[in-house]
Amino acid sequence: MDTETTVTPLGGDVYEIDTRMAGYTGITAGYLILSDRPCLVEPGTAGSAPVVRRALTELGVGPADLASVVVTHIHLDHAGGVGDIAEMYPQAEVVVHEKGARHLAGPERLMRSARMVYGDALDTLFGELKPTEAARIRTVEDIGTIDLGGGRRLESYYSPGHAKHHVGLMDSQTGDLYVGDAAGIYIPETADVRPLTPPPDFDLETALRSLAKFQSLQPERLLFAHYGPVSEVTDTLERSAEELRVWVDAVKDARDEGLELDHAAAMVLERTKDRYRMTKEITDPESIEKYEILNSAVSNVAGIMHALDRHA
Repeated sequence: MDTETTVTPLGGDVYEIDTRMAGYTGITAGYLILSDRPCLVEPGTAGSAPVVRRALTELGVGPADLASVVVTHIHLDHAGGVGDIAEMYPQAEVVVHEKGARHLAGPERLMRSARMVYGDALDTLFGELKPTEAARIRTVEDIGTIDLGGGRRLESYYSPGHAKHHVGLMDSQTGDLYVGDAAGIYIPETADVRPLTPPPDFDLETALRSLAKFQSLQPERLLFAHYGPVSEVTDTLERSAEELRVWVDAVKDARDEGLELDHAAAMVLERTKDRYRMTKEITDPESIEKYEILNSAVSNVAGIMHALDRHA
């Protein structure tokens, strides 16, 4: 895989790293906070680890310098590279919500279920999550703190709904809020916000409560894993909540009609397509393929169906 790096300074000693998931650009971002105790947020996939190491080297962070690696949740596009990065940076502690910790220490079950979903595409998309020594893993619960040095902190806030092991992370110095996947995906080219509602954990009311919690923190900026910084905080979080409601309503209708998953996904796509500029403006096949990998309608609809079945 190409290990060429794209590092973008965002101010406040924060650097966005394009982690080049599956070789694509602009699909998954990691962030380095270059404080007294350097912290990597969202290392990305196992396949991305060499790209991330190169970016950290360019930023002057050597193997002994990284103090912490923090993941918003343990899905493989965010945390698949944790084991590799932990090996490369032996001093770094790994911080994760308590509900995700055992999967980082013993990833076999997570990898088995991912293999069932993705088949052979798993290797190309994510690679293999390697185990991290349990002694190096620190868990956070409803609220936690990561010391960035010099009085600066990253505070974690439990934010389930997308995944039951999801946290948002707020930088005490910049007011940046790392939203993981709790606010969906943001498409920088078109400023669209689209939901991410995969099975098995998606739950609408829980997800909406997490977005309300994010609003109440009054962040200065949202940093999306997919993809990049957004300054229109209130509007973006409101749109994120609205899109969740629209998708759930559409899936309810498809379910009432007794549609199979593929047909339900097609119906939901047809109903929502005019909500997004990307439908009209992103036309090159590689970009369309990239966003389908990242945010497939089938996965979203399956997650919402699963939630509706659970509540039925």
